[in-house]
Amino acid sequence: MLDTKLTQRLFARQTHGIKPGLDTTRALLERLDNPEQGLAAIHVAGTNGKGSVCAMLAAGLAHSGAKIGLYTSPHLVQFNERFVINGRQIDSRTLNGLLGEVETVADEIERGGGYPPTFFECATAAALLYFKREGVKLAVIETGLGGRLDATNVITPLLSVITRIGLDHTEYLGNTLEAVAGEKAGIIKPGRPVVMAAMPPAAAAVIAAAAQQKKSPLIDVANSISVTRSSGSLTEQKVRVASENRNYGTLTCRLAAPYQLENIATVTAVLETLESHLGLPLPEDTLAHALAEVIWRGRFQMISDSPPTIVDGAHNQDGASALARAIKETRIGNVALVCGFCADKDVDGFFRTVAPIAKRVWTVPISNPRSMDPQTSANLARHYRLPAQPCEQLTEALQQARAWAAAEHGTVVVCGSLFLAGDVLGL
Repeated sequence: MLDTKLTQRLFARQTHGIKPGLDTTRALLERLDNPEQGLAAIHVAGTNGKGSVCAMLAAGLAHSGAKIGLYTSPHLVQFNERFVINGRQIDSRTLNGLLGEVETVADEIERGGGYPPTFFECATAAALLYFKREGVKLAVIETGLGGRLDATNVITPLLSVITRIGLDHTEYLGNTLEAVAGEKAGIIKPGRPVVMAAMPPAAAAVIAAAAQQKKSPLIDVANSISVTRSSGSLTEQKVRVASENRNYGTLTCRLAAPYQLENIATVTAVLETLESHLGLPLPEDTLAHALAEVIWRGRFQMISDSPPTIVDGAHNQDGASALARAIKETRIGNVALVCGFCADKDVDGFFRTVAPIAKRVWTVPISNPRSMDPQTSANLARHYRLPAQPCEQLTEALQQARAWAAAEHGTVVVCGSLFLAGDVLGL
C-alpha cells in the first residue's frame, strides 16, 4: 500500500502549479545522481493519441525480451499506473522508497532557497530513478503537458514522436496551432530522428521547420504508412498495415476505436525508424505484438455489455470529434452520454461536436478541484437540443443512463475527462 503521508505531500505539490523552465527538474536529478543520463528513450509529445502510442510501443518493444519502461500521465485509478516495466506496474513498496528519496531532495532544494519542485517534476524524477535502478534498456516517456518546458524534456532520446496536435491547455501553450506545435516541437533534439503523426498543415509546417533547423531526420507518417480498418467490434479491430518498404498484412488490435488507426500508423513508423535509422534489431512480429497485447484503459473501453457501456477519455475538441467518428463507424445507436468536465475546457464545443450522435445526456462532477458544476454543463448541452439531466453523484447518473439504454436498446458512453474515466473505472 502506498504511504499516505508521502502521497499527500506529493499531491500537495500540485498547488505549486506549472512553471516555465527545466532548472528545478535538473536540480532534482543532479542530487539523485542524474538517472536520466545514459537512458535510452523514446520521447512522445502531442495533444491527442500520445498515451495510446506510448502503450502500443511499450507492448511491442517488450516482446524483444529487453526491459522496457513506460512513464505516462495522468493515472486513472492508482498512482502506480504511471510507472511500468514490461507491462507490470511498480509495486507500492518500491514506489514509497522512491517518493521518499525524491521528497527529501525536494525539501533540500526548498530549504536552500530554490523554487519548490512541482508534483510532475517529482513524479518524473521518481520514474527516471526507477528505470535506472531496474536496468531498463529502453524507456517510452510521455510528456505531461507541453514539450519544450515539460519536466520530461531533460532527457536526450533516441528519437522523438509528435502525435496529432490540437488546441488544448491554451493558457500554457498558446491559442493557435502554430504556437502549440512550437511548444511540442521543443522535444526535438539535434540530429535525432523525429516521427510526426498525421497533422494539421499549420502544425506540420512548424514541426518540419524545427526538425530542419536541428538537422533531425523527419519521418512524416501520413506520407509513409497506410492503415485501414477491415473489421471491428467494441472490443477489438482488424487492420491492414503497409509501409513504403513492407506489407504487414492484417493484424488484430485490442484498442477498438477507429481513431486508433492514426496511432497505429505512428507506432509502425517509430518501430521502422528504430530499425532503419538507429540500427535497433527488432523481432519481425514486433508490430503484431504491439497491437495484440496493448492495454490502455479508458480509451473507447467497453466495461459492460448489458447494456453496452463504453468509457472514453475524450476531453477536448479533437477528442470529441474522434469519439463521434468512432461511434458512427462502429454503428452504435441510441447513445446516452454520461459527461463530466474540467471547467477550463471548451465544453460548449464538446457538446456541439457530439450532439449529432447523442440522444440523452447525464452530467456529473469529477474528482478534480477544477470540476465544472453539473448544472452548468447540462445547460450547455441543452443549447444543442440535448435532453440533459444534472446529477450530483456518478453512480446515480450511471444507473439512470443504463436504465434508459436498456429500455431503448442503446449504449452508454462515459466521456468528457480522463478524471471521469478514472472515477468510473475505480467503482
